[in-house]
Amino acid sequence: MQFHREQYIDIMTFGAAPRQMFVELFGPLVGLEQEWRAQGASQAELDMVAFDWDYVPVVTCGGSTGVFRGNPVRTLEETPEYVIQRDELGRTVKMCKGTATIPLPLDFPVTDFESWLQVRPLFEFHEDRIDWDQVELARRSRSEGALVVASIPGGFDIVRELMGEENACLSYYLQPELMHDILNTIAATVVGVLERVTDVLRVDQLSAHEDLAGKSGPLIGPKQLREFVAPYYRRVWDLMSSRGTRIFDVDSDGNVDALLAAFIECGVNSFHPMEPAAGMDIVAVRQEYGQQLAMRGGIDKFVLRQDGETIRRELEYKMQPLMQAGGTVFGLDHRIPNGTPLVGYRGYVEIGREILGLPPLDGTRSGWGRMAF
Repeated sequence: MQFHREQYIDIMTFGAAPRQMFVELFGPLVGLEQEWRAQGASQAELDMVAFDWDYVPVVTCGGSTGVFRGNPVRTLEETPEYVIQRDELGRTVKMCKGTATIPLPLDFPVTDFESWLQVRPLFEFHEDRIDWDQVELARRSRSEGALVVASIPGGFDIVRELMGEENACLSYYLQPELMHDILNTIAATVVGVLERVTDVLRVDQLSAHEDLAGKSGPLIGPKQLREFVAPYYRRVWDLMSSRGTRIFDVDSDGNVDALLAAFIECGVNSFHPMEPAAGMDIVAVRQEYGQQLAMRGGIDKFVLRQDGETIRRELEYKMQPLMQAGGTVFGLDHRIPNGTPLVGYRGYVEIGREILGLPPLDGTRSGWGRMAF
């Protein structure tokens, strides 16, 4: 079912939404389509639309807040297995074909303040960061029910992209002036862009990509988040919330339990995908933070490889009345993994619809929109 932007905002702000959404956040991993095709999947199932997923149409706001006018991407080497390129930051990156959707950096442009000064112009403000045609398209789309989203660089993710994880984590202690300058530069650019955009357009959601945690926990602690990232996030969120933005969403895999309170202090009020395999439990998070934090995802993707009763137990726990009372978009906690049987995925959809009181699939209703934004 297609939701209107106002319905989605009501859900994510614990408003008077008639029901929570049941979605597919990311879609299948590379290679799963071939597995499902061999198991008899229809084209509509491979395209995800046969499952009548809930979704809200999304439109970007027209402001570019990350790297701008970077280096032309050049292919350095390509084989049937991989491609190696020089990306817009000047990094050498490798993409493994058939298994990956994100290239792996092999080197990084920033090691110290001097090297940062060489790439800082790529992150500074320019008036032409704003695509006014896209702003107008977003304004029209919003009036037709689309959710307007402004994406900004993640406060940890951007330094990781510039420096690599190890050097970024060490630099909080060894090069704090560098870390502050990177984030101050980005904050000034983001504010400059979004001030102009929101002069003529109301943005519904602010989104930041972080991916700062693994199964054992986050790569930085609450102290680093509060000292380095919070001033950036608060500066942007204070502007956006004053101009009508209702949702501030962060995307991070892994176990982020130790950081949630600090993120909430930054203004963050929405999180996804909440991975159970990393120890995240959306029910426990709701019990601790109540209406301070809405969530998307949270259903264990690996349960779909098991029997129907195990799938039902997972869904009955995650879709309990507490979670249906607001602030929840139910979905798998990341891409559908390879090895997920088609019959298990079909059963997951059927059981979830049953628990939520939705009608069984009958082929007359279809739809899907990627909900990881």
